Amino acid sequence: MTSAQADNPWLSIPKPNPRAVLRLFCFPYAGGTAHTYREWPQGLTDRVEVCAVQLPGRGGRMSERPFTNLASLVEVVAEQLLPHMDKPFAFFGHSMGAIIAFELAHRLRQEERASPEHLFISGRRAPQIPSTSRPTYALPEPEFIEELRELNGTPREVLEHPELMQLMIPVLRADFELIQTYDYTPRPPLDHPFTVFGGLQDYETGRDQLEAWREHTNAHFSLRMLPGDHFFLHSSRPILLGVLAKELTLIAGRLGKQGY
Repeated sequence: MTSAQADNPWLSIPKPNPRAVLRLFCFPYAGGTAHTYREWPQGLTDRVEVCAVQLPGRGGRMSERPFTNLASLVEVVAEQLLPHMDKPFAFFGHSMGAIIAFELAHRLRQEERASPEHLFISGRRAPQIPSTSRPTYALPEPEFIEELRELNGTPREVLEHPELMQLMIPVLRADFELIQTYDYTPRPPLDHPFTVFGGLQDYETGRDQLEAWREHTNAHFSLRMLPGDHFFLHSSRPILLGVLAKELTLIAGRLGKQGY
């Protein structure tokens, strides 16, 4: 365990790499954990250090109360990650994690802190597009579990395991409340490039909703559609990591020329 991991419960670094020129901070989807990104270093360039963000209420932080307000969460995340932004970095976030990454980038700019080299946005409609779905975080438990089943992000064996579900439901409700009560504030576009990923069979998040992220950057924008539903980051992980590896290698190469 590195000192970063030992001193900061917000970070899990599956393969510490002090020689990396770039850190990739990875933010989870609703109900997700840092564990999602444990095998990512093997699929990326060795010039990048994967730093998975572990939110309260899950993993080794199960006893902590999860956040239900996104602005409050981003405020704390900014404080906790700042000491680890002592070298160039990029953000990757899937679904809920995409909005956390986006809002964190804005907060860093507002506070005139270091800014990410690149934002990798995955599986989330652009923030200015309102949801057409009803809030689900306060549904009675049977209906809430049925919603989880339809989302296809929770393994069937977990959904059918009452003890596991009693551990997971409070975190999932908190995460759903956090993202379903998110209030987007229009601001000038960011100055770093965006790469947006979507699932070809994700019928909740269409190409037009992903393309709308283009409004949020003054820099280069690209959109990649991958096979799979909302959780294509699992089913199409080799393809996703291949694209990320290519982009991160280019960023690391540019940073190397700048003396990092």
